[in-house]
Amino acid sequence: MRVLITDDDAMALRLLQRTLEKYRYEVVTASDGAQAWEILQRPDPPVLAIVDWVMPGLSGVDLCRKVREAAAPIGRTYLMLLTSRGRVEDIVTALEAGADDYLTKPFAVEELRARLRVGERVIALQRDLADRIRTLEEALGQVKQLEGFLPICAYCKKIRNDESYWEQIEVYIGERSRTTFSHGICPDCDDRIVQPQLDEWRKSNAAS
Repeated sequence: MRVLITDDDAMALRLLQRTLEKYRYEVVTASDGAQAWEILQRPDPPVLAIVDWVMPGLSGVDLCRKVREAAAPIGRTYLMLLTSRGRVEDIVTALEAGADDYLTKPFAVEELRARLRVGERVIALQRDLADRIRTLEEALGQVKQLEGFLPICAYCKKIRNDESYWEQIEVYIGERSRTTFSHGICPDCDDRIVQPQLDEWRKSNAAS
């Protein structure tokens, strides 16, 4: 997994980079918020970013807001804000700006690793959901729709298909939708057709 890390402190940036590379992350670095924003706008941007709060120009909080206002895939980036600010109001500000997580300096490497794993799980769930939605959209796109003018025989009720062959109506509809049919007898047909045939059959049997 590629991770973007952003900090205007070169030493802190290098230390964080070494830590993440130790855990086998592919690290992309940025020295300020503007550079981080430029990286996130590239094709196939990192899916996770660790952003320092205080930076010249575009702060970490401002960067979070820009990311959340952007369209996918930028807008889906998992954002962790890294700062020495630990007051409740600071945490609220960061989360309301769009940060997914918040880690105060100095931090324990084990805590950073644990929070990164949380981020990985969230990203995996987002990808799975996106895949499911895409599969559903593709399936819906393949559902055939019945529309337009249907030529139907006035006597046998067969429908003429696109190749000018006449098909039973249930065959025609079944091939163009996910409809299945069950057959029965309506009351009108029962009174008009079935019962007279039964009466005729009974009379024939009685006569014999």
